Amino acid sequence: MATKIRLQRFGKKGKPFFHVVVADSRSPRDGKFIERLGSYNPNTNPATIDINFEKALDWVNKGAQPTDTARAILSYKGVLYKKHLEGGVKKGALTAEQADAKFAEWLQAKGGLIEGKKESLVASKNEAKKAALAAEAKKNADRAAAIAAKNAPVEEVVEEEAVADEAPVSESETVAEAATEEAPAVEETIAEEAPAAETSTEEETKEEA
Repeated sequence: MATKIRLQRFGKKGKPFFHVVVADSRSPRDGKFIERLGSYNPNTNPATIDINFEKALDWVNKGAQPTDTARAILSYKGVLYKKHLEGGVKKGALTAEQADAKFAEWLQAKGGLIEGKKESLVASKNEAKKAALAAEAKKNADRAAAIAAKNAPVEEVVEEEAVADEAPVSESETVAEAATEEAPAVEETIAEEAPAAETSTEEETKEEA
């Protein structure tokens, strides 16, 4: 019987999670399975993978063929690398101790990479939070400035009108007004003196005659 290691879908629409199972290659995706090996949840970052390492390795050694996604999961957990090292031991290229040492070194490096990714995700999350707070503060400051600018022109206009009402009259304006007031008085004086001059002229004419 040909067997496959594949994913069996569960969860609700938009947020699926999967069981990693061993099933007959002829059975439907979500149908009967032979054994469950673990689970895979892609909704977290990084994705959560829980695999029974020994069972998965045993089925791979028995010839179970993983699907593309299942292969990526098994490779991520080191099942395929362990199978590769055991193949080297069987061929005599490595001793069991060397294979175990290589696998332990790989696990340590893998763990460091995972921890580094988690730390970078936490740091990026904190940076995003700080950026959001800064953007919100800037938005509030801009809103306050807009309100202040909206209210400022009304006060300035009132102050300008008050200053215009209280402004002193300039010297040139005072002189011009004084000249305008004095002009009619001068004309009246000339008009009053003119008849007297004509009378004196007539009297002189009569005396000569």
